[in-house]
Amino acid sequence: MAIRGIVAISTVVLFLLTVNHGEAIWLTIPATGGTKCVSEEIQSNVVVLADYYVVDEQNPGNTPAVSAKVTSPYGNDLHHQDNVTHGHFAFTTQETGNYLACFSVDSSHPLPNPLTLGIDWKTGIAAKDWDSVAKKEKIEGVELQLTRLEGLVQAIRENIDYIKNREGEMREVSEATNARVAWFSIMSLGVCLSVAGAQIWYLKRYFHKKKLI
Repeated sequence: MAIRGIVAISTVVLFLLTVNHGEAIWLTIPATGGTKCVSEEIQSNVVVLADYYVVDEQNPGNTPAVSAKVTSPYGNDLHHQDNVTHGHFAFTTQETGNYLACFSVDSSHPLPNPLTLGIDWKTGIAAKDWDSVAKKEKIEGVELQLTRLEGLVQAIRENIDYIKNREGEMREVSEATNARVAWFSIMSLGVCLSVAGAQIWYLKRYFHKKKLI
């Protein structure tokens, strides 16, 4: 039983470490310039951390610079840097929606080769500084991993609640739209019947006047 328990805990810890591992997103910006963006739908009150860096294997000694801009779902600027080869941004989301990070190169100065940019984007549980938590709460080993697991479970629960709320909102919108379409169809049918009746009445009156019937 003890061995099985240790194996189970080890499996959970391995899963947790895999989930919390931040993987880089790679963007390729054409040599002629342009803008490439990455977005993620995030709930409110979620910590976001990200590092970005330009990689130029062809000319590592003279790495070209980019402009970086991060905006909230309502268009508020959360981060803006010009002419940088690397940078970092961190914020706590204030509203739910798509957060957009865009990176651009000045098109008036074409590059000899396409530009590769890496972004290490972390949100929520993955962005938490667990070393600081371990030092502050004086925990380590399995206890620390269980604390991380508890945070992950809480994050999953919040995501499920968010999905349920979004599903409820979409269902309400769908039902309201269906009701409007049904009323519009009934009104359209009523207008068509009224027009058809008016036409029949007009034609009968016209033929009576002409003494055709």
